[in-house]
This record gives sequence, structure tokens and C-alpha cells, in this order.
Amino acid sequence: MTMPESLQLPAYEKHLYVFRDQRPERLLVRNYAESDIEALIDIQRECFPPPYPSELWWNREQLLRHMELFPSGALCAEIDGELVGSLTTMIASFDPNHARHSWAEMTDNGYIGTHDPNGDTLYVVDISVSPAGRGLGLGKQMLQAAYELVVALGLKRLLGGGRMPGYGAVRHEISPERYVEDVLHGRRRDPVIGFLLHCGRTPLAVVPDYLDDEESANHALLMEWRNPLIPQK
Repeated sequence: MTMPESLQLPAYEKHLYVFRDQRPERLLVRNYAESDIEALIDIQRECFPPPYPSELWWNREQLLRHMELFPSGALCAEIDGELVGSLTTMIASFDPNHARHSWAEMTDNGYIGTHDPNGDTLYVVDISVSPAGRGLGLGKQMLQAAYELVVALGLKRLLGGGRMPGYGAVRHEISPERYVEDVLHGRRRDPVIGFLLHCGRTPLAVVPDYLDDEESANHALLMEWRNPLIPQK
């Protein structure tokens, strides 16, 4: 499967500044390439230490498939020549009335063989920021690049399952829906949901059995960003 001619986009490259301790640093957001593979895998190791399952880290074959099937959706962040983050997306067909799915089902276990060039939704397969690059707004800048991709391709939305790492500790006390409601009303804090809200995402549905993730009790919150140039029905 290859992207139709109508969906072929130029290589993405955006230069901007981020601030570390009030000192500006030059950030480059671009498409990742084969030469970046080892650095991308290292970022996964740093971002998702145990108890996160190591088999869910990227491997070389997966990353090559991303670049083959949807190179426009394979993005990374670089500061001073060092990779500090990555964002992988694919295109999917999505029906909000049938939202339940697992990460593995949607993404072909991360190989994105399910990428559908005729779909209506840009789906976030993974976003990772190296500990060395945190606090600089890199995740927000990479998601901004993905929003730009949604608009460029005329898609309806960006969608992804956000982890709920605070829920596992209270899973026997409240439902996941109540947990999300508490976060949205400021009664609890969740680092991932909070981050995605700051990035302009809005909640759509809680999905059980989304990912093998003990901290989230295997739940995720589907959150979307709607293309503002396409009227909502």
C-alpha cells in the first residue's frame, strides 16, 4: 500500500525556538529517516521504562514501515543535531459511534499496515519526548505539526488514545469515566490527559483494554482535535 498521488506531500521541515531556563534553543521538527532509527529506539527506552512492556518499544522494522507507508506522518524533533522526540501517525477511518478499539487493532501492532489513505482521521500511533527534552514544549510543537497535517490533507480530525496513568491507583474506588470527569473538573490531576488538554485536544470516549498499561489499568481516553476548516455535524 502506498499513498495516492493526491496525498503525496513535500517533506515537512519547521524551524523555531524553544526556551530552556529562559535561553532560546533552535528546534527542528522534520520527518524522520532511516538514519534516525537507533536514536528513535533510544528515546522509547528512556520514555517508557518498566513496568511499561519493552516489547512495545519501536523496533527497526516498524520504523521502516512508517517511512514506507506514510512518510508524511513520521515526525521527529531535533535540538542541536540531537533527536529529542518523535510523533508517529497514520490515516484511519473512524466512526465516533463505534469508538471502542485497541491500540494493537488500530495500528496493526505499531506496523501501521492498517493505514488507510482514504480515511478521514489522522491517528496518533505514538508520541515520545526524551527526558532531556521535557519542559520545552516539544510535545505540543510536534502535535501542532500533526494538526497542520490534518488541515493539509483535508481530514476531519486528529485522534489518539491518551494514557490515564493516575487511574490504576484508584481503579477499585471509581470508574474510569468518573476519573476522567474528576480530571476535567479539576478534582484530580492526570499528567497525560492534562498535557493533551493543553495541546487543544478534547475528550471523546473512555476505551477499556486499549493497551497493556498497568498504570492506566489498561484504559485510555480517546481525545480528538477537529479540523476547524471542516464544519462539524
